[in-house]
Amino acid sequence: MSESLRVLCPAKVNLYLRVLGRRPDGYHEVVTVMQPLSLADELTAAAGGRGISLECDHPDLPRGEANLVWQAALKFAKAVGRPMGVRFRLRKRIPLAAGLGGGSSDAAGALLALNALSGKPLSQDRLHELACLLGADVPFFLGRGPAVGRGIGTRLSPVPLPPYCYLLLNPGLPLSTRWVYENLDLGQLTAGPERDTWNSKHPEGWVVNDLATVACKRFPELKDLLARLKQLGARAQGLSGSGPTIFGLFPTLEAAREAGRHLRRSFSGWLAVAQGLTGQETDLTWENQVWMI
Repeated sequence: MSESLRVLCPAKVNLYLRVLGRRPDGYHEVVTVMQPLSLADELTAAAGGRGISLECDHPDLPRGEANLVWQAALKFAKAVGRPMGVRFRLRKRIPLAAGLGGGSSDAAGALLALNALSGKPLSQDRLHELACLLGADVPFFLGRGPAVGRGIGTRLSPVPLPPYCYLLLNPGLPLSTRWVYENLDLGQLTAGPERDTWNSKHPEGWVVNDLATVACKRFPELKDLLARLKQLGARAQGLSGSGPTIFGLFPTLEAAREAGRHLRRSFSGWLAVAQGLTGQETDLTWENQVWMI
């Protein structure tokens, strides 16, 4: 390994999330469409020293093996057959436990950084295998563009999506992914055919999340916020992952920012406007393209 590398670890939203059923292994079979965002954590990996170390600017994030970045380094070391001497520094911008995939994105960033610093000993397929061991969302973040995820979300197919403009709202409610899935009534789900028009200019026709009913029943204020986004001109609105972050799609960034300014008068939680990524951007063109209101 040599020197250091800085990686941007983007958030994501689930524009479409259908739960097809429960698998024998306890996981759920899903179809989901994910788009990465210009909102991103920043991870720096520096080779040297002995073992793994991790610094982070977020006081609530674990620094040891409970952190997915650390776990990614352990998986990588085992895969290449040698111990890692690496120092990580993580700057968090993505809220924790928000349904935006921050921890998964950080783990994928760690795998990509370690592979690059080590001279790329692992193929993309091998990195995908390691990512699957770390979490269902981690493989998605090895790429930089939108994708359809099947199975538990790890079987990925690229999909073209426009650079949608997002207003993101996180009220900080305690919604764990496990709790949401455990309280999902599979018998009440309506069967929805898979769509082949993910890149439609009319997302209001296909944006959906089967987990939203559970989240909104537990916290009715989420339903109220979704209705408010629609009133403010969102072309579509929904819950990302298992929440609690919700999003509104707007035709322009300025329209999203204007809606955010209106909401800020009564909404006290975390609020941001971000650009959806298409996978064609370079880091320099989208870094820091986030507006906090």
